[in-house]
Amino acid sequence: MKRCRSLFAGLFAAAGLLPGLPAIAQIDPGPAPPAAAIDAPAPVSDEAQQLYTDALQSIADGRKNDASATLSRVIEHEPLHAGAWLDLALIQCALGHAEEAERLFAIIEVRFAPPQEIVELIASTRQAGCAAWQPLSQGTLSIGRGITQNANQGSSRETFEASLDGVPIELPLLEEFLPRHDQFTTVAGDYYRDLNANGTTGFAQFQARQYDSLHEYNSASLLLGVDTPWRYRRWTFRGSAMVGLTTLDGGLYQRLLQLQMRVGVPLPLSSRYQFSVTGAVSHANYLTLSNFDSNTVELRSQFSYRKDDRFGYASVSALSDRATGDRPGGDRRGWLATLQWRQALRAGVTGELGYTQQEWNSKDAYSPGFIDVARRQSNRTLRAALQYPVAKSQVVVLEGRQIRNHENISIFQYNDRQLQLSWQWQLP
Repeated sequence: MKRCRSLFAGLFAAAGLLPGLPAIAQIDPGPAPPAAAIDAPAPVSDEAQQLYTDALQSIADGRKNDASATLSRVIEHEPLHAGAWLDLALIQCALGHAEEAERLFAIIEVRFAPPQEIVELIASTRQAGCAAWQPLSQGTLSIGRGITQNANQGSSRETFEASLDGVPIELPLLEEFLPRHDQFTTVAGDYYRDLNANGTTGFAQFQARQYDSLHEYNSASLLLGVDTPWRYRRWTFRGSAMVGLTTLDGGLYQRLLQLQMRVGVPLPLSSRYQFSVTGAVSHANYLTLSNFDSNTVELRSQFSYRKDDRFGYASVSALSDRATGDRPGGDRRGWLATLQWRQALRAGVTGELGYTQQEWNSKDAYSPGFIDVARRQSNRTLRAALQYPVAKSQVVVLEGRQIRNHENISIFQYNDRQLQLSWQWQLP
């Protein structure tokens, strides 16, 4: 596994080092003249350079087979593109094609005058050897303790507004519908593993929360899925299929199926910026609730920024949720907006700040004759976190959340504040 990781590191290192490699004149079949005898580097066509950029993107996406094919096309157009030769050699080695990798390394040494860094990279790759392709995997495991002011999402109002025979009435809420404070323990983890040499990945995510007193609100969720990338010219695509299970109080509560497609839009932006559009279709099945099953369609635009020790993300989604049965309120439409910023601070600490707002507007009255209004929901969540590395592959995370759920139906209004301290391990 370490040998495979070193090859990946070499691929990305080559992308930065190779622009300094001098190209040489057109080579006729047979022995090439020494690089030192060449007076001027050969220019690279726009088409070849675009193909090379596409190949580097394929490498970044983990699509080694696609990258290999694209790099071969680069060399066909520009036989003197040193970067394409080296990247192709390293990919062939990562795929376990030792003879082909050695042939390419020999060509690089004969035809080009690589700098010392590239010479050392080739030597270390030869020493490590070219084993058969091995899947990469990574994961995290987190255990935490937290406190919440409103474990049951109890109403922020002590009375409930309704109507009786068209006459507005105000009823007191039972204690069980009011906010209940508690502490909890969480366990969470995720695991990702390559399924093939062209970027297809399988993943699993798990999360469980157990309260000290309010055991009826204990929950757990498991998400399993497959994700695969591909590319068409400068457009990038990533499709995924997921299945999820959620339990509440020890019993199966919800099943979720989702298909998703993300499209990277080739805008004339710096490499620090990325813009993409995502479409998703999901089906939720509630095992303990009648008439709450639904199908949801989401269209999301995403914009991200990355530079050294900082990362920013913004997205806006349009949502349509259609009930499959006689759900209270019927169909609903809404939108979701997310802002996130992460930045390295002092002494190894990383800070995160995030804001999410979700709006839902139901089509029909929630309960005709008793609650004669269509539900209007506005949920706003503010999150802040600090991460501090305490050892190799171990991080302590302090996280705070503030939730404000404003609704026109008073019984659904609630506020909550949560504070959680977690210890996280990075798994090999």
